[in-house]
Amino acid sequence: MLGCIVVALVCPGICQVVAQPSIDVWVSSQDAKCRLSPQPSLAFGPAEPSQLPCVRVDASRRYQTMLGFGASLEPTTCYNLSRLKPDAQDEVVRRLVDPAAGIGMNLMRICIGTPDFTGDPWYSYDDVPKGQTDEKLERFSIEKDRRYILPILKKARKANPQLLFFASPWSPPGWMTSTGDMIGGRLLPKYYGAYARYFVRFIRAYENEGIPIYAVTIQNEPGVDRSRSLPKWRYPSCRWTGEQERDFIKRHLGPALRRAGLKTKVWTYDHNFNEKATPGDPGIDYPTVVLSDPEAARYVAGVAFHGYEGKPSGMSVFHKRFPDVPIHFTETSIFGVRGALRLIDYLRNWACSYNAWVTMLDEKRGPNNGPFDASKTCIMLDSRDRSVTYRNDHFIYGQFMKFVQRGAARIDAEGSTKRFAGVAFQNPDGRVVLIVANGDRQAKRFRIVSGPLAATATIPSNAVATYVWQPK
Repeated sequence: MLGCIVVALVCPGICQVVAQPSIDVWVSSQDAKCRLSPQPSLAFGPAEPSQLPCVRVDASRRYQTMLGFGASLEPTTCYNLSRLKPDAQDEVVRRLVDPAAGIGMNLMRICIGTPDFTGDPWYSYDDVPKGQTDEKLERFSIEKDRRYILPILKKARKANPQLLFFASPWSPPGWMTSTGDMIGGRLLPKYYGAYARYFVRFIRAYENEGIPIYAVTIQNEPGVDRSRSLPKWRYPSCRWTGEQERDFIKRHLGPALRRAGLKTKVWTYDHNFNEKATPGDPGIDYPTVVLSDPEAARYVAGVAFHGYEGKPSGMSVFHKRFPDVPIHFTETSIFGVRGALRLIDYLRNWACSYNAWVTMLDEKRGPNNGPFDASKTCIMLDSRDRSVTYRNDHFIYGQFMKFVQRGAARIDAEGSTKRFAGVAFQNPDGRVVLIVANGDRQAKRFRIVSGPLAATATIPSNAVATYVWQPK
């Protein structure tokens, strides 16, 4: 679709024809009039002075390298997909992960055992009767995942062979914890070695099913302990400190992965990016403890953040402490154009990946055995007639995910305000991708400036636009 505009430059005695790149445009709007809709291409011309606001793109100033974008294939989403007929399952999966026929999600979060979003009773891969233990992991089994989780993961990988999976546990097996079950408490140090082997067994079992695990986190939201909560708020959780995770990684998990010859990466933390610690949110000091230890740091390939507490700038503060450690944003869904502005903020604060949480709920916003009320997801199932609705958020995700390739470098894009913001990337194929979100109630006319060239663009009110061009 990339074209070029031919401009004639006339000098005394010389007529030289110079081809300038044109800009391809797609738009998604809050009013649903545009849903990843192609727009007329824009013409680049000389960057002459203008009174219009500008977004200045500079590919010479480069920041983080992108790993990918996606959501989660947790039990609720996989179960809802399994309720569809096989052809309909294939269609939904294709529209999620296929880079041509869909929006190109290429990084998915999955769960090691059960999370809070599930319709099944809580389970780990090594459950034993109360009071018993299984340090040799003789009862380890992923059999429960065969019902509907593994079949959906296999469909997703078939639809996009470049899809990567990273995995997070909500709790170790209950017999390993101080509470004797999966609801809160802490992992007992005497089981650190067994829990490291548990990760190895999980990774190998999934690899044997054709699902390679790119990375693992040690614990989803390690500041959370639901064992002392009211019954409504109890769900699988396990409290860790930075010191405990540091010691587990350097003395147990890291060496166990190496001994097993596994290439799976370890991402530390997997909780909120708040700068100041609170009782339930340890904040960025937690991964600082882990990565300040050279023995632990040599096994860690990234840090994972959520966005429920603090500001995205916390990731930039962390980046200044550890500039060589990739930052992954592993949980918080975005909604509407305001969500797109938030995602742009995550990316401008060094996130090299983004994952939404829960991809497909049904009309009752379930199944959900956990305590948290859920907003509508980007894809909704009506289980009464098995119809599927693709909501605006699906297309807004696509404004990012469909165009920014794995390996793209974020490049400089100046000119953002609170309700009008942009972020830019240069893909491995050389194309520049600029994503702009306009949260105002009025359309906005502005200039895209790239070196000596500029183009005038108009973005509708409450809309997200993607601009793609191949520099000369």
